Amino acid sequence: MIEIQYWWFAVLPLFFGLGWLAARVDIKHVIAQSKSLPAAYFKGLNHLLSGETHKAIEVYVDIAKNHQETIELQFTLGHLFRRRGELERAIRMHQKLLARRDLNVAQKEQAQLDLAVDFIKSGLFDRAENLLHELSGTNAARQARIELLAIYQQEHEWQKAIEIAQQLRDESHTYQHEIAQFKCEQAAAALVRNQVDLARGFLDDALNSHRQCVRARLMQGEILFAEDKYKEAVEQWLLIESQDVYYLALVARNILNAYEKLGQISEGIALLMRYLQRYPELDVLDLIYEQLIATQGIEVAHQFVRDRLRESPSMSGLRKLLEAHLLVAPDDQKPEIEMIGKLLHDNTREHSMYYCRECGFKTRQFFWHCPGCNGWETYAPIRGKRRQSAQ
Repeated sequence: MIEIQYWWFAVLPLFFGLGWLAARVDIKHVIAQSKSLPAAYFKGLNHLLSGETHKAIEVYVDIAKNHQETIELQFTLGHLFRRRGELERAIRMHQKLLARRDLNVAQKEQAQLDLAVDFIKSGLFDRAENLLHELSGTNAARQARIELLAIYQQEHEWQKAIEIAQQLRDESHTYQHEIAQFKCEQAAAALVRNQVDLARGFLDDALNSHRQCVRARLMQGEILFAEDKYKEAVEQWLLIESQDVYYLALVARNILNAYEKLGQISEGIALLMRYLQRYPELDVLDLIYEQLIATQGIEVAHQFVRDRLRESPSMSGLRKLLEAHLLVAPDDQKPEIEMIGKLLHDNTREHSMYYCRECGFKTRQFFWHCPGCNGWETYAPIRGKRRQSAQ
């Protein structure tokens, strides 16, 4: 049992009194701060919370005219102008901020960073780049490098992007896969100039930076294929299985083309069928079906999709089965099959799209670099919205 010390009864009221006094001081401070703000400030805040940005801007502009000393308000206005796409007004506001002599160091750095972002949004990359380089060695240096990285990617300055990404490396983000993609971009540019050996060097660097870089492996195979080294090309592409097996769907047609060049198309088809058997979600059903029709006839292709649907039911398999049925069905049954196929297609459009797992941007074409969020390797190589987080 806890022994009660009677002197506690004398001390407890003192503690309560001190707590009450501290609370009173805090409340008075908050009230004083609130009274120092113009009433219109809260009106503008209410507009912001209601999503009425244009009305908020009008209110804050009026406040700024009568309260020129309000630095925070000018920052707010600059952000609102940029958000609304009024970039010239955002630039003027941040330039006005930078011209003030009463800014502390942190505020000056923030105003310079904000002005650089305005320039980036306006496509004035040179002016933005100069401002961002001036922030080197400051507390805003890391954010400035992130903005520089965005500039160099937009301008396809891949070597500069690599250098900045290397400076940004830390335990939370190594930038390995981005650097590997930048190396692949350099390789692609070298191939356009017919500098094959230089491209090979870039691709080797990409794999050294990120061993799981499927794109580098894919491009190495393409170089070998262009040199008529079909067997070696296939060997490169099949290594993708150890990186991420579902990316084999991106090279499946290339693999079949190589086998066709070798006079072994049947072996190529059989290889893809084995992969599909082993990895049911591998997106090669359409390609195998197409090749079976071309090489072995409609009946074989029809039986193939029937077996696949029975072993691994899927919407893509059902659509392909209906397509196969349409080819072998009697004429009097074709209208009904066509109608069912159309309804199925219209209600499963999303299953034929690639989805960015970061921003949800959808497209029929696979991208290494998302057009929506500018992320790298954010598309899963499997079509269909429900699979966008497959990796």
